[in-house]
Amino acid sequence: MSTLADPRQAQAFRFVRCDYADGVAELVYAFDAGPELVERIRFPDAPALPEARKAAFDAALRMLHFIAGISYYKAGLPLRIEVETAAPDAATADLLDALYLHGLGEFAYRNGLDLRGRIAFPVSSVPGTGSRPIHGRDDGGAIGLDLPRRALVPIGGGKDSLVVVEALKKAGIEATATWVGASPLIADVAARTGLPMLNIGRELSPLLFDYNRMGAWNGHIPVTAINSAILASVAILYGFDAIVFANERSASAATLEYEGRQVNHQWSKGWAFEKMFAAWLRTHVAADLDYFSLLRPFSELAVTRAFAKSGAAYFEAFSSCNRNFRILGPKPADRWCGQCPKCHFVFLALAPFVPKPRLLQIFGRNLLDDEAQAAGFDALIEYRDHKPFECVGEASEARAAFAALAARPEWREDALVARFREDIAPQLDTARLALQPWLEPTGEHGVPAHFAGALDAIRGA
Repeated sequence: MSTLADPRQAQAFRFVRCDYADGVAELVYAFDAGPELVERIRFPDAPALPEARKAAFDAALRMLHFIAGISYYKAGLPLRIEVETAAPDAATADLLDALYLHGLGEFAYRNGLDLRGRIAFPVSSVPGTGSRPIHGRDDGGAIGLDLPRRALVPIGGGKDSLVVVEALKKAGIEATATWVGASPLIADVAARTGLPMLNIGRELSPLLFDYNRMGAWNGHIPVTAINSAILASVAILYGFDAIVFANERSASAATLEYEGRQVNHQWSKGWAFEKMFAAWLRTHVAADLDYFSLLRPFSELAVTRAFAKSGAAYFEAFSSCNRNFRILGPKPADRWCGQCPKCHFVFLALAPFVPKPRLLQIFGRNLLDDEAQAAGFDALIEYRDHKPFECVGEASEARAAFAALAARPEWREDALVARFREDIAPQLDTARLALQPWLEPTGEHGVPAHFAGALDAIRGA
């Protein structure tokens, strides 16, 4: 085996090859002439791939190779990117350049790096090669594959995907709950949906952890983009015509602005990435493969209201607490650490819509009556701090939730609500503290017309 060298000293990051056989995809990378980093994606009980879909699957797999590479590239950030398989076409390279730059925005900020002008994927000089499938139309786009009319719904264990599940059920749309990786909590939540389930395995190269122990660059990556690329391959392999994510419009809001740049922890959950990736799938993989978020028109508060009305069956199982996915305790209360930004925000966002005794039962405590939690909630409303680097809603909607609670007898005397009412609210524009505007769907979205019934179900929830 080649000597393991510091990837930060590497001159090039190499996309070596990607292969698929017997339900396992191997994605291979390397720094310079160093050892191969091999990631494996496992597709359980994978069916035989129909001949008509092979070119589309190859295109989806090549894109997965490119996107999953971000986990390894960021360890060294070499100046040169080399593609030893077919180089991407211009549209693919543009998408990848944007994803690596913005998807690593938080990573760069936290590590004091500036990636602008540094990331440049090579572009194929031969039209019709690279990531474009060979079965394309005369105008260069992908053809339709007559994919079965059914949807893949990624399950994350939290409230958002469950709102999507219940909306699809109400609209009578056939769906399968899917997730990537091994999480007992997600498996339990997925089972409670009553939908067919599909659990995809992802095995990172163990060498990545060796590099990390050596002091390689490390930090946040756009996991949603990686999962999106995995599910594009899943859709072609198993036969689905829609990948339905649960990313609300608040995900498009930047976490902070730094040296003229917007840094968004949730960039690959945002509208910009959704538009790019959806368009790429239609032109490079299959014209009849839809990729979109059903929650795009809605704020976090609108989603929590919908969950409060339609998700009661999941109250004892769901969790949005990221710490939970590292350590899962045996008691329901252990699903919520009660200390992290996700716990803070979900508690605050649900409080206007869930009866107080029920909410305290879900979390096992009253986070808004604990003065020690003040700094965490201050960050949510951008009071003396910026919004946390987490998947939380906008500061303005967090303020609106606080204002709503401050007007309710059962909440207004709790320590942090009283503090907001007495000390913080007088400093704010009261006209911007109304809750109702946050409950109205607004903005652009990519939801296909035949999913209109599911949108209506969320609006009416």
